[in-house]
Order: sequence, then C-alpha cells, then structure tokens
Amino acid sequence: MNTGTLYLVATPIGNLEDISLRALRILKEVDLIACEDTRRTARLLSHYGISTPRESHHEHNEVAHTPRLVEILRSGRNIALVTDAGMPLISDPGYPLVSACRKEGIRVVSVPGPSAVSTALAGSGLPADSFHFGGFLPPRAEARRRRLRELSTIPATLVLFEAPHRILLSLEDMVELLGERKACLARELTKIHEEWLHGTLTEILRILRSRASVQGEITLVIDRGQPAPEVATWPESIGEHLEEEMGRTGCARNEALKSVARQRGISRKEAYRLLLEEKSGHEFHELHEI
Repeated sequence: MNTGTLYLVATPIGNLEDISLRALRILKEVDLIACEDTRRTARLLSHYGISTPRESHHEHNEVAHTPRLVEILRSGRNIALVTDAGMPLISDPGYPLVSACRKEGIRVVSVPGPSAVSTALAGSGLPADSFHFGGFLPPRAEARRRRLRELSTIPATLVLFEAPHRILLSLEDMVELLGERKACLARELTKIHEEWLHGTLTEILRILRSRASVQGEITLVIDRGQPAPEVATWPESIGEHLEEEMGRTGCARNEALKSVARQRGISRKEAYRLLLEEKSGHEFHELHEI
C-alpha cells in the first residue's frame, strides 16, 4: 500500500488573508489536520469553511503522538501539520514527526507561506543578504547572556523572538553584550496593532521603558556587529617584539617601542617597564647559570 503524505502548511501570523490558495486546498483535501492548538486553528478553518478533522499536536505531546501520526500516514491517509502561526518547525512543533517520516520514507511536502522571520527581516531596513535566526533566547539570565555572547561573534544580521515580559531584560543584556548596534523591533506583525521601532538597541530599550507595559508577539532584527579583531601574532617576549618592529620599520628604538605599546594596547611607560623586567630576568638567569 502506498503511504500518505505529510504536508507542512504555513498559516497566517495574524491577518487571516495571508494564506495561499494551495494551503487552503490542502487543508480541505487531507484526512487529518494536526494542530498546535485546535482552538486557534478552528478559527482559521471556520473562516474559510473547512471542516477537516483535527487533532492536537504540540510540544508537550509530540513525542508520544508522533507514532500515531506515522501509522496514519503508513495507512495511506494524508495529514497536514499546522502551528498556531507561521511555518511549522520554525520555533514551533514538528521536528520529531518530520524526522520520523524521513526515516520511514514517507513523503513530506512543505507548503510555503507566512513567517515572522522573513516578514520582520524584509521590513527592518537592515541587511538581509545573510542572516542568522536564533529563535527564542533562554528565559534564565545566565543562559541568555551566554547565548548572546555566542551570537555576538556571528557576522550576519540576527533575527530573534522574545516574549513581551522578558523584552526589557533581554534588551539590557543585548546593549551590554552585543554593543550599540542598529536594530528593528517588530511587534504584532500583520495585526491591527502592528508596530515597528527603529534605532539602536539603546534607543529601542528607552522607548519600551517609557511604556506602562509591553504586549504582543515580538520579533527583533539586529544589525551585524563589527568583524572580530585579528588575533595578535607578535612574540610573547616584548623584547623580541621590539626587535622585530625595529627590523620591519627601520624606526629608532624609542619610536619602535611606542609602536609596540600601541599594538599591545598598553602605554609606552608600561611597555618600557615590561622591557626592563624582562631584561632583568634574563640577566638574573644568566648569573644563576654561572
């Protein structure tokens, strides 16, 4: 018996008109719709007069529920997987089911459509040629800060989701760990109260701090940072570094020492002190050997 097909169907992130004709046809034709929240999906289906049977398939039951859906697909019936909003698997349930279908040789078809990631990125006014989607940041402060340090080294525009009750804390950490980058905060995309805030991370933080509360779904787009500085390749010994600098530039000893100090990020006085200490250490070792 031929197996069925699993369709990954993107649904509107707010405006119910943002759904394709193909998606509507598939939702009508499949045998079952697996929903993140059957109540949320019911509103969409009711709006378009679709009465296909549906079952709940969310992050808390998807591991246990996946074998049942795989059996349905094995029997030749078709299933559409939808989430509350946007594309399945993009910070939403679905990975265990798709992974199981691929292993079983069950056909998987992705039906493209709305996504907060691409919607926010396109309208942000920030570079979109290369971007990194980081999903939701960890809720705990220590893990969140650790994740931001990792993200700070990525040479691409960052796209993140954040909950409204954590956005101020997250922005404070971003200002400290990502630096004063340009950013765009998109809130309630495609909905009645859609809002776009543009500026630096500090400016956006200042705007939100002035409000009594922050509500709605948030997507944050952050400009890429400056390239990481090149790793220093000078010798560990400041004396050897000084000799190399003099040989490379032809500068007098005093000017070469100034250059060495700048490269190492220290004052000329500190460089001179280190040079004397290093020289004294060599002389001590020589006397000790004698």
